Formats: sequence, C-alpha cells, structure tokens
Amino acid sequence: MSNMTDVKKAVFFGELMMRLATRRYERLVQAHELEVDYTGAEANVGVSLVNYGLQSYIVSAVPDSPVGQACVNAMRQYGLNVDHVKRMGYRLGIYFVETGAAQRPSLFLYNRKGSAITELRRGEIDWDEVMQGKDWFHFTGITPALADSVAELTGDACAAAKRHGLTVSCDLNFRSKLWSLEKAQRVMTGLMSHVDVLFTNEEEAAKVFGIHARDTDIASGKLSEEGYDDVARQLLERFSLRYAVITLRESLSASVNNWSGMFYDGRQFYHSRKYHIDHIVDRVGGGDAFSGGFIYGILTGMDPQDTVEFAAAASCLKHTIQRDFNLVTRDEVMALMRGGGSGRIQR
Repeated sequence: MSNMTDVKKAVFFGELMMRLATRRYERLVQAHELEVDYTGAEANVGVSLVNYGLQSYIVSAVPDSPVGQACVNAMRQYGLNVDHVKRMGYRLGIYFVETGAAQRPSLFLYNRKGSAITELRRGEIDWDEVMQGKDWFHFTGITPALADSVAELTGDACAAAKRHGLTVSCDLNFRSKLWSLEKAQRVMTGLMSHVDVLFTNEEEAAKVFGIHARDTDIASGKLSEEGYDDVARQLLERFSLRYAVITLRESLSASVNNWSGMFYDGRQFYHSRKYHIDHIVDRVGGGDAFSGGFIYGILTGMDPQDTVEFAAAASCLKHTIQRDFNLVTRDEVMALMRGGGSGRIQR
C-alpha cells in the first residue's frame, strides 16, 4: 500500500448548492415532495477523485445555519476536505430538477442569486496556503459567472495554483442564465492564460470561443469525428493548453444517449469507445464524472488512451446513478473499460 504522502491532492473552487428534485419522473407543477441533496459542479469532480483513492479539497462558502451545516456534512460524508469552506452569507444556492423521460427533456431551474459564495472577497482566502503541497486545481465556468467578485477570486486562485506548480483545469460550462455571452467570452478568455486542461463540448466551444465543429448537427445528433478533432486543434492553437478535452453526447431522447469523449495533446488525437446508454437514470453530473476520470488518469500516470477510456467509462456509469455524485470505484470503472457492462449481478 502506498504511503499517504504519495497520494495526489486536488483543489476545487466553486459553489455548493442544495438540489431539490422531483420523484417518479413527476413534473414540478404536480410534485408534493422533493428530494433534498447537496452538490456543486466542482464538488462532483472532487468526490470522483476521492472514490478513486485521491484527496480532494473544496474551497467555497455556505451560510452559518443548519442548512449550511447540512451541506458541509454531505461533503464530509463523501470524503471531501472542507477545511476551506467559509461560513458566511445568508443563503445557499438552490436548483430544482425535473427528470425527463423519452421525448420530454429534463428541466433545471436555478435560484442562486446572492448565495454565500458571492459574499467572499479578496483576502478572505489564503490561496498560497490552499495550494501548498497540492497537485491539481479545477474550476468550472459557472464559478466566475456567479459575480464579478467571484471571477476575481477565480483568477487569484489560478495564479496561486501556477505559482505552486499545480496543473490547472477548467470545464467551460457556459450558463446563459448566469451571464451574457459577451461577458463569458471576455472573462473566460482571460482565465485561459492559466489553464492547462480545458474540458468542453461542441456547443460551448462554438458559443464562447467561436470555434465550430465541421459537419456537425447537434439537434439531429449527427457528429463528425474529424470536426471534433478540428475543434480540439483550434483550442490548442488559440490557448496555451496542454490538453483540449471534448465530451460527445448524442441525445437520441431524454432516456437514451450515446456518449464518448476525446482529447488532443498537440501531437495525437485520442478517442474513447462510444457507449450506448439506453436507460438514463440521472444525467446530471455526467460531464463532471468525465472530468474526474480524466484528471485521475493524468494524475496517476495512465497512458493517454487509457485515460480517455477511463473517463468515458466513469461518466457512462454516472448516468446509472441517482443524484449528482458519481459513486463508483476505480475497480468498477476498470471493469467496464475491460468490456463489462452487461448488468449481470455481482456476487
């Protein structure tokens, strides 16, 4: 067994939220009860790494209230280090989930304005202390979109991560309800100067950076492998990235998707196998599960092809799990990579 000092450590900065979801595929207008859970895009990735045996540290803020404590307890339950979660502000961000089925898509409603993380100010987090002795820093495009003050903190975190030699990754995650396209383009382009690994998809790359996949029709589910290779190449040419990573979702219905991923390292393109997911339990967090699998592969020295295969298999499994966290082990992901997936009972 390896010494704990050898275990890789990753830092995540982002909002922690309450998730309220309907049950039994009900619509929000008919629901009389909602399931409560606590989550966050960056926390989702962190939990994946914990499940694979690494250490994850979440930096955020929650209100000093029973609700804030419940959120912190949930993070602790799944192994996230919460030493850098501040107690401040008046409310926890909330999002509502109405799970779709067949031709009815899922619905997400957000209520996060003025949440605790937007109360954070420069000087309240010692980023050098946070990054000391760590290996990786990850954030998403959701975080700087929350408020100008949070965007400043994101830049400070990235700069500190680079000073301490961490690899910096970002999931572009454009949310039109949080900020304008013009502001997203300006802020995210500035942050790209710190980023080594960019996670995105065809739609976000087109919207935020004006980089389009050729011969691709998102609405019809038509994907072109050559088109995605071209997008990844353009991303590396425009920014000083080490890897451009793209997830490929073919949405045949709310219940049935094809799912795969690819990345480019400046020399070669690596494509995963394509998974046909014919019964989606919960797609929320699928992209975060992919990011977690990819980060794990890079941090633990997997070869490039195995890295993208591990990420795709991990995110495929996430689609079978209720709620946001990808509660699978490394061995379960490896079993799917090796050709499992029949769904036979494990005894």
